Amino acid sequence: MAEQILDQIRDVAEGQIDFEGQKLVELISNVALTVVGALAFIVGYINQDIKLAVLIALGGTALTFLITIPAWPFYNRNPVKWLPVGGSQPPPPSLQNLIVNEKSLG
Repeated sequence: MAEQILDQIRDVAEGQIDFEGQKLVELISNVALTVVGALAFIVGYINQDIKLAVLIALGGTALTFLITIPAWPFYNRNPVKWLPVGGSQPPPPSLQNLIVNEKSLG
């Protein structure tokens, strides 16, 4: 039980996310920062209050950072399946005598 909890904490701390997770983080950060910036501008313009606009922008940016910076587990739903380490087997015969532009590569 305790080992499972420690493994989950390690996974979050190590920062492993997959390529789909990276795309999701980029999308979330772009959309969130754009919406927060527009909202801060509109509220500040309507109220004629730059302090309120800056506070909204800073709060939204901090919230966006909390959502995107830690490697939350849902950013690693599609982990990359790497090929096993080779090198112990010789290359297949079809690649041993490869000829490119009339030059033998194998």
